[in-house]
Amino acid sequence: MKILLFGKGGQVGWELQRSLQPIGTVVPVDFDSTDFCGDFSNPDGVIETVRRVLPDIIVNAAAHTAVDKAESEAEFALTLNATTPGALARAAAETGAWLMHYSTDYIFDGSGTTPWMEDSPTGPLSVYGRTKLEGETLIRASGCKHLIFRTSWVYAARGGNFAKTMLKLAQEREKLTVIDDQFGAPAGADLLADLTALALRTAQQRPEVSGTYHVAPQGETTWHGYATHVIGFARAAGVPIKVATDAIAAVPTSAFPTPAKRPANSRLDTRKLRETFGVNLPDWRTGVDRMLTEVLGR
Repeated sequence: MKILLFGKGGQVGWELQRSLQPIGTVVPVDFDSTDFCGDFSNPDGVIETVRRVLPDIIVNAAAHTAVDKAESEAEFALTLNATTPGALARAAAETGAWLMHYSTDYIFDGSGTTPWMEDSPTGPLSVYGRTKLEGETLIRASGCKHLIFRTSWVYAARGGNFAKTMLKLAQEREKLTVIDDQFGAPAGADLLADLTALALRTAQQRPEVSGTYHVAPQGETTWHGYATHVIGFARAAGVPIKVATDAIAAVPTSAFPTPAKRPANSRLDTRKLRETFGVNLPDWRTGVDRMLTEVLGR
């Protein structure tokens, strides 16, 4: 089985290069690849890559994820998040390939406190959210066999992330202020990649699983709770932390105005994923602790 992976250099794409190896031959490409076009600003070039590789599975881990920057470059974000994924989906439909695609909690308006289900009403608050929702719509309209994983608060040991930023600041400052009115669950890129491989293996035998799924660890927290956990872990591991435990101030979103509005409720109901694929999802702290252990070298 041949798997064409777009976005190999991203956090999720890097982990996918590992997790997909046991189920097929992986052809990984990125925006700067020379053998094949992986540049999502060039839909025609990307489709030509599909025609040359003729994969059994297309995994799209490429996207415009700079949420604030998207507000000032909406057309570019639309191309990367919707136009090209839509073209990929049509190519998948023509060739009979499966398409694996990743979406986001940003397609919802963030209201309420109830976890979002796959069929909950959408209402994106930002260009990023709107373009990701349009990408989903185009994929479904293509008629291709597909899996769409919606997730939130993605992190990885590789590259920058919120936890690493908090660790750096905690070693430099005596006081920190962190938002405490946005709720969700940090999702590790390694967990997403492993669940992708499992779901794709299942899909080969059960094509009826085609559809949209919410993917997130168990439990919930806020950015303040996330930061507090990270700093506490580092302190216990012997990292020289400057900020005191009671000096991490909880503040509302309004304290940090940004070009793109963030959803307050990023909770995702994962029942459909768990029941369809028979998976057990760990508590969010499990993955974060594993990532921190790797980052800290302890």
